[in-house]
Amino acid sequence: MSSHLPLRTALLGAAAGVLLFAGSASAQPVTGPMNNQPNPYRTIHGFFKLPNGREWGQTSAVDIAPDGTSIWVAERCGGSSCVGSDVDPVVEFDTNGNVLHHFGKGMFVWPHGIFVGKDGNVWITDGRLARDQELQEHPEWKDKGNAVYEFSPEGDVLMTLGTPGKTGNGTGALLDQPSDVAVGPDGYIYVADGHGGQSASADRSTVSRIAKYYPDGSFMESWGHIGSAPGEFRTPHGLAFDSRGHLFVADRGNVRVQVFDRNGKFLNQWKQFSRNSGIFIDKNDMIYTADSESSPTSNPGWKRGIRVGSAVTGQVLYFIPDPNTNDFPRPWGTSAAEGVAVDENGVIYGAEVGPQRLTKYVREESGGN
Repeated sequence: MSSHLPLRTALLGAAAGVLLFAGSASAQPVTGPMNNQPNPYRTIHGFFKLPNGREWGQTSAVDIAPDGTSIWVAERCGGSSCVGSDVDPVVEFDTNGNVLHHFGKGMFVWPHGIFVGKDGNVWITDGRLARDQELQEHPEWKDKGNAVYEFSPEGDVLMTLGTPGKTGNGTGALLDQPSDVAVGPDGYIYVADGHGGQSASADRSTVSRIAKYYPDGSFMESWGHIGSAPGEFRTPHGLAFDSRGHLFVADRGNVRVQVFDRNGKFLNQWKQFSRNSGIFIDKNDMIYTADSESSPTSNPGWKRGIRVGSAVTGQVLYFIPDPNTNDFPRPWGTSAAEGVAVDENGVIYGAEVGPQRLTKYVREESGGN
């Protein structure tokens, strides 16, 4: 039996009581931290092994292949950066954890976001330039970073957005710390551009926008800038589309999800899913959000972990707590999943920057391994 059945039943029950939120400009009322929803998932560590016995690096990028069960991930070459590395950071696994494909060595500074299209092509964002100290040791990396790549499943480069090694100012095709990418149902390409919005030095010149490209990769338009009003962002960190073609943005620094139509018209904002880094919406319009950064200073009272609910009503149904809560604070301030994806059987995969691993979450009644 599909593990989606209990989830869909819960969704229908929740929707019956909260339909006033569907399509509304009003967010679901938040009366306090959403930390007490049930957790029907079992956590599985150590399921995935990288090629040649490599150690995992930081990873925030995970998505599902068109077959519904194979998993794509991009990790940072065994550490916090790929500068100077000769390993392939982009890896595909089958549902049993076997490696199917890997590629991308020598191309990336900081693999960050991922999207896998219906055609099987894999999009990866390279989220920053090499730093001065990195360039002193590896000057050949000066022409990498601040770009988005489309690959075939075999690793052939099909398209590049932005110019690797260059930095944009938030007005055109050049990019500045792109966090995520998604191809909409209309074939247009959407990039969450601007990872620097949470920095203490962030000001009006800090890029924080959604950039939209034509299907051929030419720049079309963008919307948003740094700020906290509707339609503004402080690090747009993750992107996902629902079945209606609405674009959901994990606006991490503003501790909310924002919802837009494909033309950038603001539709809604939700606080009940906490401080999101990653966001995924399945074919049943279930929304999965990954909170890797809530803390007593960044989001008081809220616990880190994965929240599961309805992308139609905004109802939060389940909460999977961060398995490393007792280890906080870490030097980098994050733990548990930063990226999140869900296969056709309802198995959740969390890409973790802090512990540096890919964790699997299986619903107890599904019988998964």
